[in-house]
Amino acid sequence: MWSGTGAPAELFFEDLTPGQSFDLGVVDIDETEMLAFARRFDPQWYHIDAAMAGQSHHGGLIASGFYTVSLFMRAYVDSLLSRAAADASPGLEELRWLAPVRADDRLAVRLDVVGSKPSTARPGLGTVTLIGTMIRLDADGQPEREVLRTRFRGWFVMRTGGDQARQAGA
Repeated sequence: MWSGTGAPAELFFEDLTPGQSFDLGVVDIDETEMLAFARRFDPQWYHIDAAMAGQSHHGGLIASGFYTVSLFMRAYVDSLLSRAAADASPGLEELRWLAPVRADDRLAVRLDVVGSKPSTARPGLGTVTLIGTMIRLDADGQPEREVLRTRFRGWFVMRTGGDQARQAGA
């Protein structure tokens, strides 16, 4: 069985139990990357025009929320999906941008398992409900403020039902 990135899987549905937390690392916000993303995908003035953003209530450029959530996704893939027998996601239930993110911010990324049950739609898979958070760290590396929260579901191959999932095209 393969992981979400094609490596051999070591985590299965049964390994993701409610109450578990995963530290997905720390992400540093790079201004060049932040601006390039905004120019390509979200070219609103408070994301790309430093002069206008500086004169506004934002007090300077702020990252696109979609840039921020893409950084969450990368941390999730690198730290968990690269090891898990993951399938697609049946959906996002919540996505909240709770505070602005700026260049040079450091964000701690965390994933909590809040629910799991066998999938009713896909035999051999289990549905895991997850909450992802990103928290801005202060200069001393201490949590300062939650900037992103998302609640979503993922499908993971069941260790005991993996043959069914493979036959179904998972």
